[in-house]
Parts: sequence; structure tokens; C-alpha cells
Amino acid sequence: MPSTRRHFLHHSAGAALAASALSAQVPANDRIQIALIGSGGMGMGDTRAALSMPGVELVAAADIYDGRLTRAREIWGSQVFTTRDYREVLARRDIDAVIVATPDHWHARITRDALAAGKDVYCEKPMVHSVDEGPGVVEAQRRSGRILQVGSQYVSSLVYAKARDLLAQGAIGKLNMVEAWLDRNSAIGAWQYSIPPDASPQTIDWDRFLGKAPRRPFEPVRLFRWRNYSDYGTGVAGDLFVHLLSGLHFATGSLGPVRVYATGGLRHWKDGRDAPDVMLALLDYPETQRHPEFTLALRVNFKSGVAQENFGFRFVGSEGVMTTSMNSLTLATTPSEAEPGYMIETFPKAIQEQFLEDYRKKYPEQRATADSIRPLTEQRFTPPASHNAHREHHRTFWTSVRSRKPVLEDAVFGLRAAGPALLCNTSYFEKRICVWDPEAMKAA
Repeated sequence: MPSTRRHFLHHSAGAALAASALSAQVPANDRIQIALIGSGGMGMGDTRAALSMPGVELVAAADIYDGRLTRAREIWGSQVFTTRDYREVLARRDIDAVIVATPDHWHARITRDALAAGKDVYCEKPMVHSVDEGPGVVEAQRRSGRILQVGSQYVSSLVYAKARDLLAQGAIGKLNMVEAWLDRNSAIGAWQYSIPPDASPQTIDWDRFLGKAPRRPFEPVRLFRWRNYSDYGTGVAGDLFVHLLSGLHFATGSLGPVRVYATGGLRHWKDGRDAPDVMLALLDYPETQRHPEFTLALRVNFKSGVAQENFGFRFVGSEGVMTTSMNSLTLATTPSEAEPGYMIETFPKAIQEQFLEDYRKKYPEQRATADSIRPLTEQRFTPPASHNAHREHHRTFWTSVRSRKPVLEDAVFGLRAAGPALLCNTSYFEKRICVWDPEAMKAA
């Protein structure tokens, strides 16, 4: 399975072609007609994944750069309706669902408008650009009764399904700490995306791109590298921490942390961006019926000194450690100590003797036997080579569109992941600890 979503984009074209043959076998009244809103890298990757599902057809695409609309027709046919204005897409009665893959500052607005227009929505993560947009999206989904799924595929990974099962079984004892990291060491990984040579006010609807963001003169780097700027993106927290939180919440069943603190800095990519390229965060999770109190440590480094992207989780428990990547899980366990041991050499001799007498009453000395040997164990679990979490995430959504059964990563789940992730930005920029209410889904 491709290790990252960016790698997935290069592997999904063949699946989309294969799906065209399957689509012809699906009855016309069972087909799902979709539109893409935001035809950039992830938007096209999401669309390819969607079209790999039987009976899903692309009928429209919206983007504010004309070149991407041209590219959409080159890939999916001249019959695809294209427009700069997403509202023209939502007005079409022949569209059942939309993929929202715009810059982050448009996610909440377009998602609400699409739900109000009666469309099902697959919205790229993070679901919102700011925490205060969250309740409006949750209410819009509730009011509309439509299907909304956030595009963080970790909740559809067999690796994290296995992690969830092992945690529930007590495989590592009592969970007390989780470490998660997603380091990168490439320009593309650090959002240094290519800028087309024809970028101009004639080919780009600059005012529409800005939307709610502050007014400023045309500057194409801000469009094509929008993740670097907090006016449009959410930086490390919204692009990467939210993935880690989604996977963690799925595996542990947690509703979220209660305290958030983040630090870091702009250490290498000093190219005009205001988003840090190194961010570390500590999040405190309260005890619930599903899990004990634990602390989560997050890390992202865009110049990490390694040859490739480095991603993983490390769940630390009282009786073992579980380490995960996108395509494997390793479980290492060790037995609990039979007795706590002692260190009494600095006590007076009489006190040592008294201590040992009391200690052996509580922990009688046991004669060693073969059965008392408890070796360390390590197990490795890997999903089938054909498993792709991104494609499975789309399968979940498009199946739900047909069945009308709820999805796990809906607006509530999306806010519970995005809220504390975005508070990492607040903590970083305002240099303070943030408090989050995971039940009410709001900053305290």
C-alpha cells in the first residue's frame, strides 16, 4: 500500500480506468453523479479514488485556475462541465455528491452550501479553517440529513483497525502515553508546489480565491503554495496533526484532549511562509470508559535529515509497546514485574533486616520454575498488499451515499479531530496552553 496520500495520487489512475469498465455494468438508476470542487493535487487524487468505485461518474468540476479545468477535461472528457464558480455546480440537479478539496479557508463555507443544496459531501481535512466554524458545519449536516465524510483515511486503514482491537483487548496493558510523528525531507513534502508559467489575473479568479481572507494584490505563490500561509491554510496542524489525531481517536475511541500546548519554529523553509516547518505538541487526554488518562506527543519536521517521509505511532502501555506505520503494526510485550524489588543498602543493618522481613511477608520468595519464565514477545501485522486506506475511505463514503447509513468520520468526528489540531496553531502563535472541551467540542 502506498505509504502516503501523495504517493497514492501516482498509483490511482489505473484503478480509475479499471472502474470505467465496472461502471458500465452498474444500472443507470444506481449510478452516483459527482462534482469536484477544487481540482488541485488532492482533489484529482480523490476523484480518481472515487471513480475507481463502480457506478461513480464525474459530471462537473470547479476551480479558480483555468488550467486545472482544462486538465480535468483532458483527463475525464470534454463532456465534464467546468466553471470557476462552485455555486454553478451546486445548482445542478444531476449532481448527487461533491468532493470539496479547496484550500482550507473555503472548506466550511462550501460544505455548508453543498449540504444546503441537498448534496452529499466528501470534504478534505481539516473540516474547518478555524475552530469557530465547526459548530456551523455540524449543524448543517444535522439539519440537511445528508452524508458528510471528512477525508482523513487513517480511520479506514486496517492497521488502525488492528490497533483499536489490540488496545481494547489490553494487549499492552494500561495505556499511558502515545507518540506520533510525520517528518518530511523534500521540497514537495514541505509544500513547495510548482507554479504554472501561465498564472496571471487572466487565468486565475484571484478575488474568488481570497474569499474571506484579507484583500491583497495578485500573488500566485499564495494560491499554488497556499498551505504555507495561515490566511488560507492551517499549516502543520491542519495538514498533518489532524491526520494523527483522526487515527488516534479511531484507535482509542477517544473524544479528544482537554489541554493542548505546541511549540516549534520556522527553521529551514524561510521562503515567505508564516507556517512553521517544525512543530511539536503535547495533548493531555482525560480518563474515559474506553481508555485511561494519557498524554499524546506530536512531532512534524520538514527538514528531518532522513531520506524519505518518516511516519508512525508508538502506543506505550504498562505491559508493552505497539508501533504502527501506514502499512504495518508491531506489538512488543513484556510481563509485569512479579514484585517491585528493593534497594536498602543505605539503611542501617537492623532496618534492612526489618524491611526484608516485612517485604517477604508481602512478596514470599518463589522457587524459579520453567513455567515462571515469561519471554519478551514481538508480533508484526501487515495488511494485504492490495489494501489501500485512501481507496477504502472512498469506498466507505460512496457505499454510504447509496445505503444512506452514517459514516464514522462525520462532522462531529471531523470537528473533534480538527478542533484540538487547530488549537496547536493557537498555542504556537499565542505562546500559551489551550483548553479544549471534547464533549462540547469548543475551546474553553
